[in-house]
Amino acid sequence: MKQLPGSEMTIPGIRQMEFVPLMALMISMVALSIDIMLPALEAIGDDLGTTHPNDNQMVISFLFFGFSVGQLFFGPLSDSIGRKRAIFMGLALFMAGCVISLVAVDFTTMLLGRFLQGIGAASPRTVSTALIRDMFAGRQMARITSMVMTVFILVPVIAPALGQGVLAIGHWRILFGLMLLLALIVCIWFGLRLPETLHPSKRKPFSFGRLRGMVWTTCCNRITLGYTLAMGLIFGAFIGYLVSVQQILQQQYALAARFPLYFSLLALCVGAASMTNARLVMKWGMQLLVRSALTFQIVISTTVLLLFHNGMTQLPLSGLMAWGGGCLFCMGILFGNITALAMEPMGHQAGVAASVVGALSSFISMSLGTGIGQMYDGTVIPLISGFALLGLGALMMVNWTERRRRSSNTC
Repeated sequence: MKQLPGSEMTIPGIRQMEFVPLMALMISMVALSIDIMLPALEAIGDDLGTTHPNDNQMVISFLFFGFSVGQLFFGPLSDSIGRKRAIFMGLALFMAGCVISLVAVDFTTMLLGRFLQGIGAASPRTVSTALIRDMFAGRQMARITSMVMTVFILVPVIAPALGQGVLAIGHWRILFGLMLLLALIVCIWFGLRLPETLHPSKRKPFSFGRLRGMVWTTCCNRITLGYTLAMGLIFGAFIGYLVSVQQILQQQYALAARFPLYFSLLALCVGAASMTNARLVMKWGMQLLVRSALTFQIVISTTVLLLFHNGMTQLPLSGLMAWGGGCLFCMGILFGNITALAMEPMGHQAGVAASVVGALSSFISMSLGTGIGQMYDGTVIPLISGFALLGLGALMMVNWTERRRRSSNTC
């Protein structure tokens, strides 16, 4: 048996160098399920008979929809039945979704499978964070989380290339077979190597009445609610980017098989910002970084829109990469800070609050992002407009929330 540093419990038979990639793999299942499918969207739509190219975006949107639903339930459920059982339930749903999508002969069945995948993927994504908290505290938790996220950053860099490589030698259905295999590996690895981390004496009974009350308590905190709404607006622009990036890069800019390379370069901007943020936040603070990132996003997006207004008909690829890199760097700054600000007043019910904040912001962002994607008209104007307008809305919400910090924080 091995006593992990900073933990109050003994973890049998597992080393830190094994624990970190296992957690990173569980957390990354959502991102992998999105990014690996991007090169295949057009082929899926052609085979399953979609009537409009923008309909193919629903393969991404429905996974987000399921993920939003799953986040709300799996956190509180894991507090009741334990971390392992909740994760096993989620992985089972994810694998069922993979099978349904794998054998789908029409687009409706495909979307049902993706919805189940999203619900299932919410479990390892949400519950693994609570699992880490069960075993670590303080600086050890921060250190482990940072190591996990460093490994996680690699997923959006390599997943599209993996998807493109599969398409070069086989059918898009193989991608769902790979995700099914991955979920099975995670299930066996997790089941054999990690024990239950939540002691029965610390479990809380699950009921919808209790869940409703906790949702109400979380939403009644004005700081948490304000930053959750701002988070929904911010990530709405990001989801708009995810659902339309394949059409923009692969079709509009005719990058074809080079699409994964350019997507990976943009993903690296998010990763670079996430790593840079750890140093910046200690010097400048979360509020200043959030305001600065949103302001920069608004300025560069508005500048590009003014160029279109003044007669520019097509943004050069270099200009798109410069704009996209700048905005996604801002997203990397915003991801951690906006979540931390929303959770700041919720220390007394962090687990449930994380589920509520994640679910509510995901519902908002999924709706807005899907709307941005559906407005795609062969130009980047809808996407850039989404970044400008939603960034402005988020900045206004942040300013309103901070003004409220001086008054009562509850309803």
